[in-house]
This record gives sequence, C-alpha cells and structure tokens, in this order.
Amino acid sequence: MKITQISCSLLSYPLPAALHPSWAPGRTFHHTTCTLIRVRTDEGLEGIGAGPDVGLTGVYTIADLVTPYLIGKDPFAVEQISPILRHAARDGSYPWGVEMALCDLIGKACGQPVYRLWGGYQTTLPAYVSLAELHDADRRIEELLALREIGFRAAKLRLRRPTVAEDIAFVARVRRGLPADFSLMADANQAHVMPSPGPHNFWSYSDALVAARAMQDLGLLWLEEPLPRYDLKQLSALAAAVDLPIAGGELNIGLHEYKRLIDEDCYDIIQADAAFSEGIFQLRKVAALAELAYKKFIPHTWSNGIGLAANLHLAASLPNCPWFEFPLDPPAWTDEARDFMLSQPFEISSQGTITVSDLPGLGIVLDEAAVTRYTTHAWQSQGQG
Repeated sequence: MKITQISCSLLSYPLPAALHPSWAPGRTFHHTTCTLIRVRTDEGLEGIGAGPDVGLTGVYTIADLVTPYLIGKDPFAVEQISPILRHAARDGSYPWGVEMALCDLIGKACGQPVYRLWGGYQTTLPAYVSLAELHDADRRIEELLALREIGFRAAKLRLRRPTVAEDIAFVARVRRGLPADFSLMADANQAHVMPSPGPHNFWSYSDALVAARAMQDLGLLWLEEPLPRYDLKQLSALAAAVDLPIAGGELNIGLHEYKRLIDEDCYDIIQADAAFSEGIFQLRKVAALAELAYKKFIPHTWSNGIGLAANLHLAASLPNCPWFEFPLDPPAWTDEARDFMLSQPFEISSQGTITVSDLPGLGIVLDEAAVTRYTTHAWQSQGQG
C-alpha cells in the first residue's frame, strides 16, 4: 500500500453567536475554521484528519511543506513520516492532522478502531465541560446547572480577569452556587494569548502562587497554565509549592519540549493535543513518559470534531488519563459548531461520560454536504506516486 493523493480544504463555519474566548482578550469570533485533510492510497482507502483554526496557513503547510514528501510512501510507516511533519511545523503551521489521517487509514486497513490497536485501555471516560468565555459568576452558575441537567459532573472555568482577586472571587462564588458533587477545574490561560487587542498582561509568580493556593482551598481538581509557557523554573517551583495539581502543555510542540516539562516537574498533568502539539501516534510517547513519572496525561481538545476524535482515541488507549476535555459553551460554541463537518456530533451520556467509537479508524464519518457547503478553499495533489 502507498499514498497516492493528499487533499486539504479550508472549512469556515458561521458560529450561532459571537464568541469571546478568554485566550483572545478583546477579540470577537464570528466563524471557526479548520483544515480538512484526506490521505488516499492505491488500495482505495482514505484517512481523515484535520488541523486547527489557522486559516490559509494550514492549507499552505499541507500542500507545500508536507505533501511533496509523502506521495508514494507506505501509510503504515508513521515513524518515517513523523520527521517530515516536524520539519513542516517549524516552517509552517500545525501539520499534525496528517498523522491523524494516517492513523485513521491504518485503523480502516486493519478493521479496528485506533484506540484498540494501541492497547485499548478504556472505552468510556468521564468528560468535563470546557468553557471558553469570562461570564459573571451568577450567569455561569445558571449555565452550569443547565449543563449538569444534560449529564456533566465537572467543568473547567476560565480566568484572566483584570486582577487575580477578581478571578478568585469568581471561582469562590461559582463553587458556592453548585452542588458539592460537581467538580471544578480552572484555566488561567497564562501560557498563550492569540493575536488580539488585549490586554496581554500575564501573571507573576506571586500571582500564580496566590491563585493556586486559593484554588486548592476551594477544592478544585487542578489549575491550568498559571504562568508563561517557557517559564519552566517558576512552573516547577509553583508545582512544588502547592498540593493542587498544576496542568499545562497544550501548545508546546515536539517530544523534546514535553520531555523537559516532565523531567523538570513543571506540571503534574500533561495536556498535549494531537491537533497542536505532535502527531497522535507520537503523543503516546509523551503519555508514556508522563506515566513513568507518575503524572497524568489528559489531552487538550479545543480544535474541532476531528481533533476531538483523535484525542479521544489517544485518551482511551492510556492508563494514566482519568478525564476527557469536552469543549462546549453555548450559545456560541455548541456541539454543531465544533463538529459541523461530521455526520454525527459528539455528545456525552446522561452520566457525564464519553465513549470512544468502535468503528474502524477514528470512527468518524464526514457530512459531505456540510463539507461542500462550508469549503472556502480546496487543494488536491496531482502526483500518484
């Protein structure tokens, strides 16, 4: 079997309401985009992957920096292809959707879901709702009680208010307003800010320490990304200073960065993402390093439905993944907004869990009519190997 064709399409979907995510302060989103990737073989199989919301940069990366070097290769030779993707990531955007497509294709060729090929540790995981916006506490309590009604038993709140004191007061009010059996996490989003009007200020170490101690006292499960991404020395000091688990790593790139985060005890929970961080197969190495260091690996999943599927198979294959992130923040970020390219959006059960598909590959089926409707740019290789 060999790769004969690769295509990529930029999809743009109008959000049902304006989105104001905490990681892009002052910026408003009216659309979400993704780069849909298809890898085809001489045996008629097709693997599906996707890149995150980076616009035409994603198409350029796949078309110019990846495809010329993959045509004619064996799709099972992921370890041969991974270095090509790493080089493309250095000069372009996120190419990891290609590895998603390869794993999807391999699973289809074997007639097995990807997670089972990798050890099949679990089929169902507790899902926590991962919110996006900085709502006031009373509104957020009302929204979380509604999400509890559909099954969620945990939620990740967003911080980044003007002061740490305001963030702490917000979390304390939300904690008081929810049942005791509803778990909370908090994401400070201090490691990265998207291009946006700002403000672009970041916490100091003392800010992070005050916040972490407060989150610990409030009984949160973890505090995420409380310091700038490469402030490794202070991340390590913070993780050692509090009993509350410190989580992060969603936009670190490359195995070497994760090895250092683990070796230097920067985080208790590693949150790499198959759409942003490395290839889905390669991230199993990161998860294994985390397991050997007695750390959890809970993937970040904020991209699109295809990226969510890839991270779900990764999570289901691992013994050190106790939670799964489920992005949802109506009315702007809905299941349909996240999964518009799929024939069936992902949902959680009434018990707040998510179950991985037993269909071959990543277990996803494209809604081809939606793909056609929302495609703004399309490219396809001509080489046949």
